[in-house]
Amino acid sequence: MPHQTIQTDAAPAAIGPYSQAVRAGNTLYLSGQLGIDPTTGKLVEGDVVPQAKQALKNITAILDAAGFNRADIVQVQVFLTNIGDFAAVNEVYKHYFSPPYPARAAVAVAALPAGAAVEILVTAIAS
Repeated sequence: MPHQTIQTDAAPAAIGPYSQAVRAGNTLYLSGQLGIDPTTGKLVEGDVVPQAKQALKNITAILDAAGFNRADIVQVQVFLTNIGDFAAVNEVYKHYFSPPYPARAAVAVAALPAGAAVEILVTAIAS
């Protein structure tokens, strides 16, 4: 199956050898997004809350560039350096998604790139 890479200046450039997203058929696979401001290329200031908000804004920008929207998201993976931030991320998350919610996993990790507190990745299927 042929695939297409997605790139937009409305989300941060990849910080390694990978694409922001890849579309294969009607499925869009996004790379993990940190709370990096695409205009500065730096992690937003503050704790996990502004980082989660920015990561979700970046995800929305990539979805838009590919012709998808948040309602197309079927799976979300959240990586946290402090599992104690789970409730705070849930508060942010519920402003970006509505029922029926996508499937989701939240995992504690030792560290994330750029010193981030949270990384979020999603998979979407075109409606």
